[in-house]
Amino acid sequence: MKRSFNVSLKPLNSFAVEARAAQLIELESADDLLAFSTEHRFDRARDLILGGGSNILFTTDIEGTVILNRVPGKRIVEDSGDEVVLEASAGENWHQLVLWSLAQGLSGIENLSLIPGQAGAAPLQNIGAYGVELADVLDSVMTIDLESLKPREFQNSQCQFEYRNSRFKSMDAGKFMITAIRLRLRRKFMPRLSYSGIGEELASMGIDTPTASQVSDAVIRIRQRRLPDPRVHGNAGSFFKNPLVSRLTADLLLRDFKDLPVYSDGDQAKLSAAWMIEKCGWKDRSLGRAAVSGQHALVLINSDNASGADILALADAIRESVRDRFNIELQPEPLII
Repeated sequence: MKRSFNVSLKPLNSFAVEARAAQLIELESADDLLAFSTEHRFDRARDLILGGGSNILFTTDIEGTVILNRVPGKRIVEDSGDEVVLEASAGENWHQLVLWSLAQGLSGIENLSLIPGQAGAAPLQNIGAYGVELADVLDSVMTIDLESLKPREFQNSQCQFEYRNSRFKSMDAGKFMITAIRLRLRRKFMPRLSYSGIGEELASMGIDTPTASQVSDAVIRIRQRRLPDPRVHGNAGSFFKNPLVSRLTADLLLRDFKDLPVYSDGDQAKLSAAWMIEKCGWKDRSLGRAAVSGQHALVLINSDNASGADILALADAIRESVRDRFNIELQPEPLII
């Protein structure tokens, strides 16, 4: 277990904004995890569990302790032939886990390729992309209760998954540290190609009947083309959720904005936040040291050594514009500290 004090968090968040932590604890092994669960008393008001830092915006310092769970490990815990349960420790890199599963002949998470961050953070916001969400394949989540310091497992149905949300991000935020996740994957590939862009990308690659690895390759190509590299301009990917509204609200908006992209989502409708942001004139536009990406209107970037407050000010200005024009309230995806 590594401990350090008065630590800069700039290299630990993909926005690359400066913030400091009074103490940093890095867990690297199962023994570290055991020691943490018996020694450390987590203070929800002052402490923070930080994953890959790809879905967080710091606007202030952390007065307490930041815990980095870097414990690696992956194994197959159930194998019924066509279906396999894969367990991944929280410290596993998500994209590398996707690639590893594909190398084992397992499918189900290929559409989630190149999503940044760690496996342990995936359930928090129910990561999703190109027509697939983690909730579609998740079996269970292993945690440590940060009050009792006892292990607790949550089945998929207990996680209260919603669009970019879960109990771990909402009602139970800060109550549990995720130690591992279990995924139900398949050996028989069942492609999910209905999401706009994947079929076209595969066609451009000359592929009619793709394998799971080829779908992964197509998703990687799309993401690399559409999203800015955080190593060049700090960002957290999509900053805003696509709003979920009633079908009546969507129909009323379509009367005035006939080309507004609207997608069916159960008994609700999902609106394109990127389209609304672009219609408000924000794409490729700066506000101080922060900017909206010219590649994708949902992505806010650190264009000139911005602070977290700079990026939040830009986000607030965008939300106000969308609210004024469309009467829709955009909600941020990243956790804002």
